[in-house]
Amino acid sequence: MNRHGPRILLGLCLAALLSAVPSEARLADLGRLRIARLHYEGGGDWYCDPSSLPNWLEQFQRRTGIPTAQTEAVVTLDSEDLYEYPFLYASGHGRIALAEVELAELRRYLEAGGFLYVDDNYGLDPSFRAMVAKLYPDNPLEPVPSTHPIYHCFYDLAGLPKIHRHDGEPAQGFGVSREGRLLIYYSYSSDIGDGLEDPDVHGDPPATREAAARMATNILMYALTHP
Repeated sequence: MNRHGPRILLGLCLAALLSAVPSEARLADLGRLRIARLHYEGGGDWYCDPSSLPNWLEQFQRRTGIPTAQTEAVVTLDSEDLYEYPFLYASGHGRIALAEVELAELRRYLEAGGFLYVDDNYGLDPSFRAMVAKLYPDNPLEPVPSTHPIYHCFYDLAGLPKIHRHDGEPAQGFGVSREGRLLIYYSYSSDIGDGLEDPDVHGDPPATREAAARMATNILMYALTHP
């Protein structure tokens, strides 16, 4: 385990400790589960879907009973607190580009027990695939089959749901695994983040929003229970 391992493991054990957290307003988010959004370079709108992560956290708490923070965190790969978050989220429509030093830090984060979920918001795909090829040249993105635990760890799902049409391709889940552990999960042609946004943003029907919430719950639960 590298020097950051204990901090990642501490984050992954939060669920077992959350019941002891005080409920006072000023301590409301202390010790609660929080999703960290990755602020990346390259020109993509890393800040997209601003209501999706607060809604995701609220839905996760309501469905699982695990207390969550009310807001997301925002980190870069050189943030001092990066290793305090076991779950890293990235999305966008444009290009993602990481320098070599950032790729090395992301690799350390993942191999210390961290988890990266990337949701293509229509346009991120080419640059993200190129990034993963540099990150793990010997472990390419591969389809995640419908039998994988990420689809069954809380809700029993048939696979990645299709939220928005875009080019009409089917929703596809991809991942990078090392030594039997899924380190990266990538949702393509699905738009889970859009489905988690406030109802008036996209006007999605309740069934579509429910499908997105269930998949998001499974992704986060998988990351917390499969370190």
